[in-house]
Amino acid sequence: MIRVVIADDHHLVRKGVRALLESEGDIEVVGEASTGQEAIELVAANKPHVVVMDISMPRMDGTQAAEQILGMNIPVEVVILSMHSDTLIANQLLRQGVKGYLLKNSIADELPLAIRAASRGQVYLSPAISDSVLNTLMMPSEGPLPESPAELLTPREREVLQLIAEGHTNNAIAEILTISVKTVEKHRASLMSKLGVHDLPTLMRTSIKHGLIFLDK
Repeated sequence: MIRVVIADDHHLVRKGVRALLESEGDIEVVGEASTGQEAIELVAANKPHVVVMDISMPRMDGTQAAEQILGMNIPVEVVILSMHSDTLIANQLLRQGVKGYLLKNSIADELPLAIRAASRGQVYLSPAISDSVLNTLMMPSEGPLPESPAELLTPREREVLQLIAEGHTNNAIAEILTISVKTVEKHRASLMSKLGVHDLPTLMRTSIKHGLIFLDK
């Protein structure tokens, strides 16, 4: 039996995915999370074989949660669900160690296949993006790959960035993260510096372009 945790901030989506998976016979859903942090905690507590994770969640998105989960000393694989057929995002996730990237409109047909593949340590990609992603990964490189914007930011900076994108003020962010407003301001300044921007609208456009935040469902 393949043990699975589902992470999605929409209750109805989680219930639909659970019903789909539990009808398969060889998959057991051992937990549901509505945030990336909850997913991390459920993985630590339940030690599933696979985590099925929405890429777009509040405060800590799927890329951040996946990175932390894959860094845990637990034999677990991650399958990402997304509305974005973006090869840049998919490539970034595959390099992190994610074993699946599925478009949400193909869940019914592909998710059980992706979970079984991930449980065997294999990669499964939605056909709509697989050719372009694999071609990019297999292209020869004359040197090390350039550092991506996601690799420039610390986990805390990514967390602050997501909260900024959700419209929270510095005071609200400080309260949510239990840090001082001054520390939030330092993180905000660091984000601007690392991404080479000087105002909030440009910060948001740059972050969306590089897959650092996910707001659209």
